[in-house]
Amino acid sequence: MDAGPVLWVLSQELELESVRRGRAKPMSGVMKRMGMIFRAKANKALDRAEDPRETLDYSYQKQLELLQKVRRGVADVATSRKRLELQLNQLQSQSSKLEDQGRKALALGREDLAREALSRRAALQQQVTDLETQHATLQGEEEKLTLAAQRLQAKVDAFRTKKETIKATYTAAQAQTRIGEAFSGISEEMGDVGMAIQRAEDKTAQLQARAGAIDELLASGALDDQSGMHKDDIQAELDRLSGGTDVELELQRMKAELAGGTSSQQQAIEGGNGGQQSQQQPQDTPRFDKQ
Repeated sequence: MDAGPVLWVLSQELELESVRRGRAKPMSGVMKRMGMIFRAKANKALDRAEDPRETLDYSYQKQLELLQKVRRGVADVATSRKRLELQLNQLQSQSSKLEDQGRKALALGREDLAREALSRRAALQQQVTDLETQHATLQGEEEKLTLAAQRLQAKVDAFRTKKETIKATYTAAQAQTRIGEAFSGISEEMGDVGMAIQRAEDKTAQLQARAGAIDELLASGALDDQSGMHKDDIQAELDRLSGGTDVELELQRMKAELAGGTSSQQQAIEGGNGGQQSQQQPQDTPRFDKQ
C-alpha cells in the first residue's frame, strides 16, 4: 500500500485538530517533517528503480526533440525569408513597370500621368526598402539558427557516442559484478543455492551423527533392539563362545560313543572266542574209561 495518501490524510487530521486547539504553528513543523520523510523515502525508491541506461536514452531523446525544434525554427525562418524575397521581386517588378509607364506618358506629353507613375513608384520603393530590411534581419536569424542547429547536432552526436560508451561500460560493469557475486556466492540466486546446499549438508551431518549415536547406544546396551537383529560386541562374543562350546561337547560325545562302540565289539569278539574254546576243549580232552 502506498504510504503517501495515508500520510497526507493523517497530516490533514492532525492539522485540523491543531487548528481547533489553537496550535497550528507546531503542526506546520510536523507537516514539514512528514513531507521531508515522504520525499526521502520516495527519492530512495526512485534511486533503486532508476536505470542509468534508460536515463541516458531519455536524455538523448529529449536532445533529439530539441534539435528537431531548432530545425523547424530554421525552416520557418527560411520560409519567411523566401516569402519576403517573392514580395520583393513583385514590388521591384511593379516599380520597373511604373517607371516605364512614366517614361511613355512623358513622351506622349502627359506630364500628369508621368508624375503619378513616379509617385506610385516612390511608394513601392519605400515598401521595397522596408522588405529588404526585414529580409536582412530574417537572413541573419536564419544564419544564427543554422549555426546553432549545427552546434546542437554536433553536441547530440557527441552525447550519443558518450551515451553508448557509458551504457557499454555500465553493462560490462554490471555483468562483471554479477559474475563476481556469483563466484563469491553473495548474489541472490547463488545465495539461495548456497543456503540450500548448507541446509542439505547440515541435515546430512545431523542424520549421520544421529545414526552413529544410535549405533553406539545399541552397542552399549542403553537401547533395546526391538527387532532382535542387532547385538552388541559382548553378546556376539558370548554367543560365539557358547556356540563353540556346544560344538566341542557334541564332538566329545560322538568320540565317546565311537569309543564305547569299539570296546563293546572287542568284548563281544573276545567273549565269542572264549565260548568256542570252551566248547572245543571237552572234545579235545582225551577220555579214560574205567576199568
